[in-house]
Amino acid sequence: MCGIVGYAGKRDCIEVLLGSLKKLEYRGYDSAGVAYIKDSKLELCKRKGKLAELESAIEGASAPDTVGIGHTRWATHGEPSTENSHPHLNMAGDIAVVHNGIIENYASIKKWLMKKGVEFRSETDTEVIVHLVNYYYEHDLAAAVHKTLSMLSGSYALAVVSTREPGKIVAAKKDSPLIIGKGNGENIIASDIPALLDYTKTVYFMDENDIAVITEKSIEIYDKYFNIKEAEPVTVDWDVAAAEKGGYEHFMMKEIEEQPRALADTFASRFTDAGIDFTEAGLDDEAIKRINKIYMVACGTAHHACIVAKYVTEKLCRIPVETDIASEFRYRDPIVDADTFVVLVSQSGETADTIAALRLAKSRGAFVFAIVNVLGSTIAREADAVLYTHAGPEIAVASTKAYTTQLLSLYMLAFKMAHVKGMISDDELQKYITDMKALPDTVTEILSSKRKLQHFASRHFSARSVFYMGRGLDNALSMEGSLKLKEISYIHSESYAAGELKHGTIALIEDGTLVVAVLTQEELFDKCVSNIQEITARGATVLGITQQRFAKRLSEYVTEVVSIPDTDDMLSAIPAIVPMQLFAYFMAVQKGLDVDKPRNLAKSVTVE
Repeated sequence: MCGIVGYAGKRDCIEVLLGSLKKLEYRGYDSAGVAYIKDSKLELCKRKGKLAELESAIEGASAPDTVGIGHTRWATHGEPSTENSHPHLNMAGDIAVVHNGIIENYASIKKWLMKKGVEFRSETDTEVIVHLVNYYYEHDLAAAVHKTLSMLSGSYALAVVSTREPGKIVAAKKDSPLIIGKGNGENIIASDIPALLDYTKTVYFMDENDIAVITEKSIEIYDKYFNIKEAEPVTVDWDVAAAEKGGYEHFMMKEIEEQPRALADTFASRFTDAGIDFTEAGLDDEAIKRINKIYMVACGTAHHACIVAKYVTEKLCRIPVETDIASEFRYRDPIVDADTFVVLVSQSGETADTIAALRLAKSRGAFVFAIVNVLGSTIAREADAVLYTHAGPEIAVASTKAYTTQLLSLYMLAFKMAHVKGMISDDELQKYITDMKALPDTVTEILSSKRKLQHFASRHFSARSVFYMGRGLDNALSMEGSLKLKEISYIHSESYAAGELKHGTIALIEDGTLVVAVLTQEELFDKCVSNIQEITARGATVLGITQQRFAKRLSEYVTEVVSIPDTDDMLSAIPAIVPMQLFAYFMAVQKGLDVDKPRNLAKSVTVE
């Protein structure tokens, strides 16, 4: 979950490293550091805290025409501190390493190295890497890295520089993302695409166990046996401006506002005159006809999208769907075989637990269908079929546009399966397509009336606890609304099926308790109103989210109503999440919190 960059070229290395780290700070912001070669010496600067602390410390320094590496950290081993910050140096101070991942056997390696006289300066697992590279170094930095990797168990994306070979960066990857950008007389590495966009859109995605040697003029990639390999570059179509704030105070609000465009881009290439086409994604009608059991596996926000999709898919297709958190799926010995269809959902395509779930499913013969946002990511490359969401770069840690585009992709999959299996007619499919095409305008209309939510948040941001409730699809959707609030506002929040409140949770309702009630399903509306009456009788303050056609009825029972434009009940989950995203955002802003970088969290979870 840390951010890695490396640069070889004629520009000011420090400027490039700091600028690229800014694009990756969402991956970790406990500390940051850079190491670069200048006048034949390895210079190091690192600081605890956010990147601004490092920028202040290194202000005025320059290092043109050289190589360097940088890192922004999300702490795993060792508390956030300057000493535990990356890069780490060997004892002689002529080799530096940055690392993302976890070295599982670092304790035994550290003990072995200490017996050989090595002195450690940090509590991190990473420091063993630089001392191993130093131990194995003879005359070739890449060879020393290759030998070092044979000693390591766990996950890593790492980059190494040394004054012994001053124009070279050696990088390696296992279970953590690392990308190489090919520029014009310069080359750059990074753990995510946004860090490269200012310099190139031509990238190489490193495969598992690859080692790369990068200079300003060349890129060489080796396999795990240290044999050179051919690699095909990929052109990234993300816009540079998409990774900038563009005048917004926070990336999160920018990305909330980008949802109409993201939704339109996600379905643009999937709709044809015949309906929904996944042939390009690698899923044809014959494969769909064979599906009789589905697992949907993901983490966090993506898992919540899967829970919504379970309701929709089972109702439309009459196929059993199990949803699983990836970290549980991989360890509970799931019943998966060649007749199982496994859907994996991940924004980054690099989520460690989801990758492990993918490999488990494939080892048992399952067909794996991935829904990801990042072109060429590990999950995208290893899945049997992949559907890209086209959300563009999402920088804020709390996911918004990635979630709604994941939902839309899962809806399209459900409608496609239902049509292929004869569960819905041609006319019904076309109606759903028409409704999906209207979603961007629906979300735009919701965004135009966000001041109501801002005003409500200004009155309630001091709440100590907030409950979310709903039935059916609304219950599934409420889980994501609750997560958004707790992620960025640090307010305790839980989501409950409305019918479960009376089975214990209602004991927590007292005068002034804030509850967000979601009621978009006509067949469940009256049942949920009854549950609202139970909690308002006990003093709850209720924010109701519903469709426009229900707003007047609901206003009789709640403190405040926020309505969304009327849409098909089945599709209402997409527009209905937007008010909850806005509510969480405004609650956090009112508390004066860093919305884009909530404490203890980072964007791409590449460790278990």
